[in-house]
Amino acid sequence: MSVTSRYRNAWESFWSEAPEGQGAVFWDAEPMLTAGRHLAHFEPHLVDPGLPMIDLGCGNGTQTRYLAERFGHVVGADLSAAALDRARRADPAGQAAYRQLDAADKAEAETLHVELGDANVYVRGVLHQCEPDDRQPLADALAALVGERGRAFLVEPCQDAKTVLMGLAEGPGGPPAKLAPVLRHGLTPGSAPDDAVPEHLRAAGLTVLASGELPLVSTEYTADGTRIELPSSWVVAGRGR
Repeated sequence: MSVTSRYRNAWESFWSEAPEGQGAVFWDAEPMLTAGRHLAHFEPHLVDPGLPMIDLGCGNGTQTRYLAERFGHVVGADLSAAALDRARRADPAGQAAYRQLDAADKAEAETLHVELGDANVYVRGVLHQCEPDDRQPLADALAALVGERGRAFLVEPCQDAKTVLMGLAEGPGGPPAKLAPVLRHGLTPGSAPDDAVPEHLRAAGLTVLASGELPLVSTEYTADGTRIELPSSWVVAGRGR
């Protein structure tokens, strides 16, 4: 199974039109506010930090480059070729490798696993964007990527995040500038229940090892200058303890 052409085209269109530069899109916050915070929860659960690290849904590679400064072999993977073009341009030194990947296609994940072996996987805000029929295939692909020794870290907006975003979109001045193109391209957050992530991971054969709450920080601000943060939860999963 792979993602629908509508979903693929929406991401390709978004990244083709998005402004260049770190922080130019809604979720492209500074690594110290995103991946840096997440690693504090992820690293204690790594069985083998020397495994390849995959930044799944890497977009323009901001978090990928941060991860590449801390791990020896990092791969940024994304559905969108336009996003990967930006990631490569922003990484002229080649700190990380980049790979186009349909994360809802388990066969593609299995092919990458053959190349890399077991991997640790970082996922920030991907599953909630998936269409409902793609959520379990994504979890199955994650299980294929981590194999026996890898670990997966997912941080996903809670259901309350949709309320926050819709409130911003329906404000008197319309949606904030960086949120507007997200909505225009049909990339609004899905309505996945809060327990969907652990349920899909367990159905894929993974064990939830730890979980908690941590807001997803955006690059956008409200009219009064408050940084927009979305209520979110994180999960670490793998096989066994």
